[in-house]
Amino acid sequence: MNKKLFLPLIIFLGLVIAFVVQLQRNAQGDDPKALESALVGKPMPLRQMTDLFDNKPLGSEIFQQGKPILVNVWATWCPTCYAEHQYLNELAKQNVTIIGINYKDQSDKAIKWLKDLNNPYQIVINDEKGALGLDLGVYGAPETFVLDGNGVIHYRYAGDVNEKVWTQTLKPLYDKLAGEN
Repeated sequence: MNKKLFLPLIIFLGLVIAFVVQLQRNAQGDDPKALESALVGKPMPLRQMTDLFDNKPLGSEIFQQGKPILVNVWATWCPTCYAEHQYLNELAKQNVTIIGINYKDQSDKAIKWLKDLNNPYQIVINDEKGALGLDLGVYGAPETFVLDGNGVIHYRYAGDVNEKVWTQTLKPLYDKLAGEN
């Protein structure tokens, strides 16, 4: 009998096994949307950074404020960033410290966006060429990183920050880090 006839069956069974394994992982709490980061447990990458509004150089001390910080990667060309922006303004009103990284965007458009929609960010880093985003492993916007008071990355979230994400995922970690400082 021709062994090549069994090849589609073997491929099909391999796929079934792969799907069953992933479904079991999901059932045990593995989040298939979670984006791992090699930077968790490491300090925020340092490079030459400039302020979006006045183009002045920024130092690493902006990430070392002695309290937790959200670092939000965003852009005006990103529709999901637009959707999350209103909620970031709400968090800023609750005294959550947020540093923005304007990613692969035109400065004039970003400044207009923040003037029109309000600015939830304590500082906005201009990353027009995407170099800082590359150092962070950003593959798109929006992405949010949770840093401790010493500027060490503890978590990376890909997607928009909304009430559900904040209350279920980010706030518990943010509050825990706030209690450690």
